[in-house]
Amino acid sequence: MDTYSLGEFPVRRIGFGAMQLPGPGVMGPPRDRDEAIAVLRRAVELGVDHIDTAQFYGPDVANELIREALHPYPADLVLVSKVGALRDAQGGFVPAQRPGQLRAAVEENLRTLGVDRLGVVNLRRMDEHELPADQLIPLEDQLAEMVGLRAEGKIAGIGISTATYAQVQQAIEQAGIVCVQNAFSLVDRKDAEVLDLCHDAGVAYVPYFPLGSAFPDMPKVTDNPAVQAVAERVGASPAQVGLAWLLARRDNVLLIPGTSRVAHLEENMRIADVALSENDMAELERAA
Repeated sequence: MDTYSLGEFPVRRIGFGAMQLPGPGVMGPPRDRDEAIAVLRRAVELGVDHIDTAQFYGPDVANELIREALHPYPADLVLVSKVGALRDAQGGFVPAQRPGQLRAAVEENLRTLGVDRLGVVNLRRMDEHELPADQLIPLEDQLAEMVGLRAEGKIAGIGISTATYAQVQQAIEQAGIVCVQNAFSLVDRKDAEVLDLCHDAGVAYVPYFPLGSAFPDMPKVTDNPAVQAVAERVGASPAQVGLAWLLARRDNVLLIPGTSRVAHLEENMRIADVALSENDMAELERAA
């Protein structure tokens, strides 16, 4: 499996996202704790060296599972987390955008994962139109705090998530970010200019919703007739084709498919074996 640089770390292009390890709604304990532990251990066995998590997955649950399953961590394993939100009792996402809150979240991730330094921490931006006044923090101030944490050795690299083109540009210039996490898929290419910006700047691009929106009644990659036709032709599942398209789109794309089942994990890891021809890619390009 080929690699791409995540800051100072060369990582394989298929990693693992821990968001699905907690219970329904990313809240509470996992459906099956033993299998969740097995998924994490099997991921590393299969060559995963990049795990994406967050303290607010659970909350606390994903990080605790990662530590139980994998600590002491393999030397080449890069742990990536994100800050900028908390969870309320109903499972809602509560903004935590102030610099002091970002710092506290990084410290909490360090504690629960049992490490002295995180490989990367993503600043999760939130919709400014939905933020209370005390959470309307200039990006410049947030990035300055993240740069301070990097200088202190608490994080190796800085990323940004759910960011506009202008915000990504600012983060590259001010903070030397190493990755961007935005929504992007074969059926939702609105972020194509950001992907190209990252590619030209040597910044990893980690798409979330890589198979289309997780929300009901929104387009899904696996429902697309062209994706289904290509999948049948190449002997893969529609999901594998949708993810393989992302890998073929740009070499700076890193995938973090998540699951709570070992069988599904193994299917995801076989994405690397899906070969799409020029004709397949052209057909998929026309799909949306």
